[in-house]
Amino acid sequence: MELKLPQKVIEVMKKFADNKAEIYVVGGAVRDLMLGREVKDWDFATNLTPEEMKKIFPRNSFCENNFGTFSIVLKDGEIFEVTTYRTERGYSDNRHPDSVAWGKTLEEDLQRRDFTINAMAIGINPSKSPFDKGDLKIIDLYSGQEDLQSRLIRAVGNPDERFKEDALRMIRAIRIAAQLGFNIEEKTFESIQKNAILINNVAGERVREELFIILENKKAADGIKILRNAGLLIQIMPEIMESIEVKQKGHHIYDVWTHLLETLNNCETSDPITKLAALLHDVAKPMVMNGDGEARTFYNHEILGSRIAVKVGKRLKLSNKESDQLFRLVRWHMFTTEDTQSDKAVRRFVRNVTPEYLEEMVALRRADRVGSGAKESSWRWELFKKRLVEVQKQPFAVKDLKVNGNDVMEILKIKPSRKIGEVLNAIFAEVEEDPKLNDRKVLIEKIKKFI
Repeated sequence: MELKLPQKVIEVMKKFADNKAEIYVVGGAVRDLMLGREVKDWDFATNLTPEEMKKIFPRNSFCENNFGTFSIVLKDGEIFEVTTYRTERGYSDNRHPDSVAWGKTLEEDLQRRDFTINAMAIGINPSKSPFDKGDLKIIDLYSGQEDLQSRLIRAVGNPDERFKEDALRMIRAIRIAAQLGFNIEEKTFESIQKNAILINNVAGERVREELFIILENKKAADGIKILRNAGLLIQIMPEIMESIEVKQKGHHIYDVWTHLLETLNNCETSDPITKLAALLHDVAKPMVMNGDGEARTFYNHEILGSRIAVKVGKRLKLSNKESDQLFRLVRWHMFTTEDTQSDKAVRRFVRNVTPEYLEEMVALRRADRVGSGAKESSWRWELFKKRLVEVQKQPFAVKDLKVNGNDVMEILKIKPSRKIGEVLNAIFAEVEEDPKLNDRKVLIEKIKKFI
């Protein structure tokens, strides 16, 4: 396997070598380099302390933590993180080491890492020059290259120990497997199943970060299936488990669980909140289900579902804005596209969803259709999308009127009060029915009628 490091990486490593120090590329960067994937983050490990590194890189560098991570700022602004070899002991919270000490060897550092494909290192041979002609050495203590060839995610050493050290590694294993299209080695997967409950000891925002990467995959449903089989999904989102094998009627050809997965896979957006909405949009159907067979109904599932989605969002530590988007997408996904509805009704729908999330709602609705076994589009759907654009050209809210509160106060000779809002709302109601009335002269005459 012929590997070649970028010149900027070689130059940094050469400075260490020139100072008789050890320096290795480590972690996911090695894995991606061997797979021929783009390396987005270059991480390094060295035997030097931050103080010693500062002597080599006195400028454009900084160290902001207690664990020996030293940051080198390149000329183009990219940051390389170099970490002093370390050893870790005790993980009483299943997430963070109770103590961290600097190690003396690369071997000590690699043995604390999560998976074999992430526990390899690449160094340069300081006795050879130039360094950009393949003079590299690969350190692979745990058969990471073999697992790359076999497309396997395998824990370093005892998987129970690795997952008890850091429970987040369980969902990370699934995330990496979903990203790369790898399988999880049998004993490693069995350990995840056995220790799945430990994921509850991990902060919601860390779980969210890994989950979002899974959701952003083109075949995100594959990752969700693995989460379910591993026993992690019931810990992260127990509400969704009730949808399994819940049959539907009418145009639906799948049970609710399969429909949710199909909707997720067909949701053409890069927004993880919309992907999460796709996964949760029908989550409440089992709770509101009534009747059986063709008589089965799921009335108001979108109302209860939006509440459940917000609950899930809180567990994942979504921001207020993200939670609002998730709520609106789930709450209003059951909109009608009938051409008989008025422009006022369409505008009301846009207000409920908000113009900001309208494109995401369209992506969700399309995925919902395809995930139900229906055609991707129809003439009603295409007409409705055009109307969504057209109605936003009309007065959409009080602020779009050609008059404002100052006009009301001046014409009616009143001071700031509730009366101003009442007048503007009354006028807007008329304009909403007939947008042609949104003319300043016409509206001034209407204000005068309140004298």
